[in-house]
Amino acid sequence: MAHHLRSAIGAVTMGTAVAVLALPVVPMTLAHKRPTTDRAAVVPGTDPSTKVYLRKLGPRPGPSGSVTVRPDLTEPHRKDVAMRLVSSAENSSLDWRAQFAYIEDIDDGRGYTAGIIGFCSGTGDMLELVEAYTVAAPGNGLARFLPALRAVNGTASHTGLGGAFVTAWRAAAADPAFQRAQESERDRVYFDPAVAQAKADGLRALGQFIYYDAIVMHGPGTDRTSFGGIRATATARARPPAQGGDETAYLNAFLDARTAAMRTEEAHSDTSRVDTAQRVFLKGGNLDLNTPLAWKVYGDSFTVG
Repeated sequence: MAHHLRSAIGAVTMGTAVAVLALPVVPMTLAHKRPTTDRAAVVPGTDPSTKVYLRKLGPRPGPSGSVTVRPDLTEPHRKDVAMRLVSSAENSSLDWRAQFAYIEDIDDGRGYTAGIIGFCSGTGDMLELVEAYTVAAPGNGLARFLPALRAVNGTASHTGLGGAFVTAWRAAAADPAFQRAQESERDRVYFDPAVAQAKADGLRALGQFIYYDAIVMHGPGTDRTSFGGIRATATARARPPAQGGDETAYLNAFLDARTAAMRTEEAHSDTSRVDTAQRVFLKGGNLDLNTPLAWKVYGDSFTVG
């Protein structure tokens, strides 16, 4: 994924307290993701004071003293909705589980794009996925391509991969261990850090999804067009709820910053996954990402009941 990550940092300030979330690092040399084509972990880099702070952003007493629990993107139903939303943009399909076997070169300079969130041979996350799969299932059909994946990392090259690799990927997709590895890498590198940062910023389920979709496309680096840079631009324009700001105003600022970043690259210049999907939910006041949902991406209409 974009600008590979093993050390991007999201920071949240509330009063004089600062909560810093260290995002995982995945070495990357190329900006991430395709336009139309996702190791589960605890919140990384937190300290005890941060954990207390995060709890304060959670359930609050209701009018009668009862605890009001806000919907969370980690809830199984909402997480599945998030996966469907991303798949509608990445694969033009709501069936995200059908994408384990997906693999093609979409001519975006990132080599092969494959799997449930578009792991790329040129950006390092595909390499890390196959490494993790090989730890879980030594001798699997993709393990022999590890030297080639290391060699092409950071390039669009297929050297040492080609048709044999494509065939092996599709065969491996039927292996439950490979499916688990894809989901685990998705969570470790993208979903968990995005949701953790969103919670630290005081965002509800919609905001958590907006962060997740941004990290999937842009990667969690700190440059201007990565997630960290997009968030920095947004926080310079509007305060997130954790800093006393209005949630809708902040999310609009974030989406403005994101679409500006998308337009800097031809492969991402179609901003409909924001304009006719996320922005629609936000304008409708659906901050908890409740279903049913209806949206459009690249002109295609989708619904989730």
